Amino acid sequence: MEIYFEDHGTGPGRPLILVPAALSGIRTSYGVLLPLLARRRRVVPIELPGHGRTPDCDGPYTVEGFAAEVVHLLDRLGLPQADVLGWGLGASVALRLGTHHPARAGRLVLASSAFDRGGLHPGLLDGAQHLRPEHLYGSELHEEYLRTAPDPGGWDRLVTKMAVLDAHPPEWTSAQIRALRVPALIVVGDADIVRPEHAVRMFRLLGGGVPGDVRGLPRCRLAILPGTTHASLPQRAALLAPLVEEFLDECS
Repeated sequence: MEIYFEDHGTGPGRPLILVPAALSGIRTSYGVLLPLLARRRRVVPIELPGHGRTPDCDGPYTVEGFAAEVVHLLDRLGLPQADVLGWGLGASVALRLGTHHPARAGRLVLASSAFDRGGLHPGLLDGAQHLRPEHLYGSELHEEYLRTAPDPGGWDRLVTKMAVLDAHPPEWTSAQIRALRVPALIVVGDADIVRPEHAVRMFRLLGGGVPGDVRGLPRCRLAILPGTTHASLPQRAALLAPLVEEFLDECS
């Protein structure tokens, strides 16, 4: 499959792939953040299968399949490696790249990322399988889809397939997270769907939480954005962009 992508900005170093959240295209996920990140580097935002301008795929949605499509895109672009920023579902795709395709991922920015179900606030997944397409009619996500999708009538199929994935989210073991060798910046809002305790746990598994004045800074980073929900996180671009740029620049 040839997934839809855009190419913005120029600059030295690895390009940055932006992977949107579930049901979201480039503009609803990164419309505010993208122009800030593209001022100094090449940024390649994508749209996952069935989302936005990318045609749907056969079979169910899986994070493994989405990550494989990103690898195929890197091959198409002739890129041996890229940094990856993902939000929500996009962060799970980025994490999958880091754990299963580490040679292709330079640095990871994982926004609102939970590596197991316990990372989410209790009850958030209850009834996820009952999400219906009509529940989102008229939403910003729906309107973006109608504007951009090659088949605007595919919205119901997209939501139905995503509901199945949301009800059975991907999970990683603590050992798999501890074994990740790709430097990662973990970002959550202080009112996110991901519990802050889980973000700290992930940070520690990656080698963080040490006295940096004595042992030096670890390769991972942790940022908890104040006054920030899951939905508002990518809108906090003025706060988020400098954090991302500093992390990518220091770890290049």
